[in-house]
Amino acid sequence: MGNGIAAVFAAHGHPVRLFDPVEPARQAVPARVRSILKDIGEDVEAARRVSVHATLEEAVRDADFVTEAAPEKLPVKQELFVRLAAATGPDCILASNTSVIPITDIGAKLSDASRVIGTHWWNPPYLIPLVEVVQTERSDAKYIARAMDLLKRVGKLPVHVKRDVPGFVANRLQHALWREAISLVETGVCDAQTVDLCIKNSFGVRIAVLAPLENADLVGLDLTEDIHKVILPDLNRSQAPSPLLAEKVKKGELGVKTGKGFYDWTPEKADEVRARMLRHLRAALGK
Repeated sequence: MGNGIAAVFAAHGHPVRLFDPVEPARQAVPARVRSILKDIGEDVEAARRVSVHATLEEAVRDADFVTEAAPEKLPVKQELFVRLAAATGPDCILASNTSVIPITDIGAKLSDASRVIGTHWWNPPYLIPLVEVVQTERSDAKYIARAMDLLKRVGKLPVHVKRDVPGFVANRLQHALWREAISLVETGVCDAQTVDLCIKNSFGVRIAVLAPLENADLVGLDLTEDIHKVILPDLNRSQAPSPLLAEKVKKGELGVKTGKGFYDWTPEKADEVRARMLRHLRAALGK
């Protein structure tokens, strides 16, 4: 995510400083950024605008805008934001790219969290247009406005999330779908491949141009209400991860990284799926 976000800003003329605590990751940055720029049809020489630094403090010195893309561990992010607040100027925006952790929790250890906001990019960040800009009760509105303006100027589609809830908007919607998808497999309604085939070959085909609330209006809210009266009582409402999911994690069936999850995976199969996704995104977005 960090390399991809850096490439977006560099492609639009911004100097970018990048820090990673892992030396091999730092060494890989120039080649990775050049590869991303080539993939999206941008001038690979824009990679020269990205410099790599050995310390966090050096990377963020005099910055106007900082985005963190650290692991999804709340203590790690909290400590990182304490360091960022101390190492940056009083008007520098401190943004988190967390996927689901409330921004309020990330900035909880700061006495002044007015410049702490969420900017949730989607993977791959150099192709997916959306960035969710998340406001907390402690965020100053001027930093939300500045972030949204900056993101528009680098070609993204920022949306203002006005309440800081876990998962923000898009991940809440995505994981509501995932919960039901896993439940259908767990309860024996169908297998994993059938779930995915149903999604890819029905509403998945049209959802990019006909989203749920548009669709509800199009078919009629009276029909939507009638459908919900029948189906909602039978949908999965668990507040904990699926027992099937928990069992797979316990057995080490973690997906691509271990070779088995809901599907069996080889490195070649995983690469083919990633390549298929990138081809689709490039075609859909004209990249």
